[in-house]
Order: sequence, then C-alpha cells, then structure tokens
Amino acid sequence: MIRSSSRLRRVLTAAGAVVAASLVLAGCASGSGSDSGSDSSTGSSDAAFPVSITTGLGTTTIDSQPKRVVALGWGDAETALELGVQPVGASDWLAFGGDGVGPWLKGAYDKSPKIIQTLEPSYEDILKLNPDVILDVKSSGDKERYDKLSAIAPTVAIPKGGENYLASTEQQTTMIAKALGKVSEGKKLLSDLDDSYAAARKAHPDFEGKTAVVGAYSSEGFGAYASTDSRSSFMKNLGFTIPADIDKEAGKAFSVTLSDENLDLLDADLTLILPIYVDASEAEGNKLFQKVPSVEAGHSIVFDDKDVSSAFSMGTTAAIEWALDKLPAQFEEKLG
Repeated sequence: MIRSSSRLRRVLTAAGAVVAASLVLAGCASGSGSDSGSDSSTGSSDAAFPVSITTGLGTTTIDSQPKRVVALGWGDAETALELGVQPVGASDWLAFGGDGVGPWLKGAYDKSPKIIQTLEPSYEDILKLNPDVILDVKSSGDKERYDKLSAIAPTVAIPKGGENYLASTEQQTTMIAKALGKVSEGKKLLSDLDDSYAAARKAHPDFEGKTAVVGAYSSEGFGAYASTDSRSSFMKNLGFTIPADIDKEAGKAFSVTLSDENLDLLDADLTLILPIYVDASEAEGNKLFQKVPSVEAGHSIVFDDKDVSSAFSMGTTAAIEWALDKLPAQFEEKLG
C-alpha cells in the first residue's frame, strides 16, 4: 500500500515531541540502523482475521495477518522474533547494536531491521517502512505518541494499567501473539517459561520467602525497582518477595530514586544492583552502599556482565530463559 503525502503531513505535523517517563533507571538508548525492504516472516497462522485487541488507549483492529511489522516497545521486537515474525523496523532499547537484540536471539533476523529511535522515534522513517501493524506494547502509554503511530498503521499500545513500561511479560507476549496471528505460539512461550521458573524453584527451594531488592546505579546515584517491574517479577517468580517499602516509595512508577539518606531500602536477604552506563566498581566502591546491612554481610551482587544485566532487564521470554540458566546459582551462593 502506498501512503499518501497528506498522511505523511498529518503524522509529521502532530504537535510536540513524545513525552515519555524518565528512564534513567531503565538504561534506555536510541540509535539508527540499516533499511530493510523485506516483509516480516510470519510462517503459519492459527488466528482468523480481523482481530480486535483492547489496549489502554483504545481498541485496535487488524484486518489481516501482518506482513510488515514495526516493533517499537521495550522488548516488542524480541517477542515478535520469538513468535517467528521478523520486524522490518525495531527499537534497540538497551543499545545492543547490530539488529538490536541480545545474544539470546543472535542471528534471528534473515535481514536486519531498520533501527528506530526509542523515546522520540522518527515517524517519517516508520512511514517509509510501510507497516501494516505497529507494536508499542511495553511503552510509556503517551497518547500523543499513540495518535501519531495510529495515523500510520494500526498500533497495538500498552495494556490497561501498563503505563510507564509496566506491561508484564505475559501481557506483552499475549497481545503481540494475538496481533500477529500466533496465539498458540504465544501460549507455548509462556507455558515453557512457567516450566523453567518451576524447575528453578525446585532446584533452589531456599529462595521461597526470602526478600530481594533489585536496584540500579547510574551517574545519578542509586535506585530500586518496584515489585511490578519485570526485574522484580523475575525474582518473585523464583520465590523471593520484594519489600513493601519499595512499592510505597515508588507509588505508580516502576522504580524509585534513592537518596543517600534512604539507601537502607536496598537492604534485603539478597540485594542486586544493575550498573547503568557506569562500571560495576563505581557502585561497589560507594561508601554508603558498602554500609547497607546486606552488602556488609556479603549478600549482594553488582552485575559486571552487560549481557547478564541486559537479560535481567529485558523481560522477554527469551531473555528470561537465558538469565535463568545463569543467575539462580549466583543467588544461591550469595544467600550463603
């Protein structure tokens, strides 16, 4: 389908830039990449079209199985790839470079996607890709951004309650699977993930009931993730609990910035820190951090492997499966 010049003008003249939540703790990045003219790979379909998907910003109807997919949300491209669909455009939220995916999906593309900026995407670049669906599921929920994208193609936005990047792995997988006609594949991804979590819990029964805090450290200081964030959900699915004080401080946000005076909120049976664009040694060498009780007792991990940190942060089923192969043994060791 050829998009008209009037549609391009509508998209490009929509007022203002996207107003997104602050993502210092999320470690976001944007970039540019190569063009891709090939259709998304869709494989077999198990869904009849049209389909309607209820989102937090309205109902989106997709008339036929998408062939050209642009995936903009945090991990949306990875989810599409796991379902056997190769986006023609994608955002690289964790600055992986190349195709914009982690090592757990290396080589998943036959042809590299056009890399689209994250917080303020180029709507002109998206339009040129001639998408028949846009995925923006794990995203800010900004209405202006949604309106601009919807002027280009049917857009699958955040789930209800998923503002500020709080779409869960289950919500993200289920919504994208429905949009792409891959419902049974989506169910299998989630079922396999449940089995992997169950196996990890069985192998590490002492995780049950222990407290864990997932924090971050950047040039701005320390922060911690609320229980609704995918990083904390990872820990909960292993049997850990997230201290209620973290959620109290975070409110409806996915994270909370910690002042020097309340760094003790990082204290738990297990404290995990994800460095964001800083060396792990900077967090480890922080004098106040060293005085947090769990850190003093040796029950903390500051991740120094970027791939492990990224897998822990991405929250897609492929990334989680990869992290489950590597992290529980480290947690066991630090619990003592």
